[in-house]
Amino acid sequence: MSTKELVRELGRRCVQKIATVDLDATIIESRKREAQPTYQGSRGDQPMLALWAELDVVVAGQFRDGNVAAIQDPLSVARRAWQALPETVEEFCSRGGSACYESGLPDWPRDENREKGPQGLIGFAVSAPMTKPLKGAVLEVSAEKWESYRDETEADFDCAAVGYYPGEPRANDYREPLRYVAIRVNKKQAELFAGGAEGKYFAVATNLRDWSARRLPQWHREQQGSIQALHDVLKNELAAGVMPCGRFGANAAWLRLNAITHNTLTAMKRLALPPELLRARPKRLRFLIFHTPGKLVHHARRVLLRLPRAWRRFSGWRWALQQLPLPAS
Repeated sequence: MSTKELVRELGRRCVQKIATVDLDATIIESRKREAQPTYQGSRGDQPMLALWAELDVVVAGQFRDGNVAAIQDPLSVARRAWQALPETVEEFCSRGGSACYESGLPDWPRDENREKGPQGLIGFAVSAPMTKPLKGAVLEVSAEKWESYRDETEADFDCAAVGYYPGEPRANDYREPLRYVAIRVNKKQAELFAGGAEGKYFAVATNLRDWSARRLPQWHREQQGSIQALHDVLKNELAAGVMPCGRFGANAAWLRLNAITHNTLTAMKRLALPPELLRARPKRLRFLIFHTPGKLVHHARRVLLRLPRAWRRFSGWRWALQQLPLPAS
């Protein structure tokens, strides 16, 4: 079964009608001679992946050298991600970083008659670079318009809608302008730190006009627990953190195998394992299930697998094994 077939079958069997595609690139460091320098100063590769956040499965990806920035054509990855979704999906959303904004990727979701993708509205939110004009518009926001959306022990997080309307390509003349929501971060007891009295500002651009200014940054920030968590799992709990050789094609295949492994584990958790293991990471599954000792016994022309009593912690395991294969067509 291909990745596309697995994603579509999982979406059909889970009856998931909402698809939020998170797009992001990550750096995989390498000391091989063929590795290219990255923007962080290290050497390695910088692949880009697209994740279906609701089901936690990789729907598309592109393996890249380390010197290929995330701003380089993320639209091709986004298109393949939408094409991989099952027909049962009815609501489409997307989230991304500043690389998606600077590459002009928001222009494609705003076109409801788009090519090579689903028709209709795709609600999206991407990080907008804090340019000088945008910073000036943020500073002009009156104090009463700022509202708290997140409270932490070290800083206060406020947000507010910004009246910022930059110039756009001619193709967007008859489309609604993007909406910008500013985020202000102020350290508590900032006067104790050098330069800490000045708050930091960020911005999110979106086409979702019905959402409140407070809800939008909360939803956009959830990608840190989806696509960025995926990068952590692939590199630190699976085998994508170390490339096998210096050949580009072999390394690309290696990353693809790790993504398929992640999708297979996700399908197993959603279709067969108990609900308490839905968020289990590969390391936990490895020590809880895959490392369970067993003994093969040949008896009466049959091959039996004897497992310890600890295996019985999974109630109805025989039923679970029957759920994994595809139903007969």
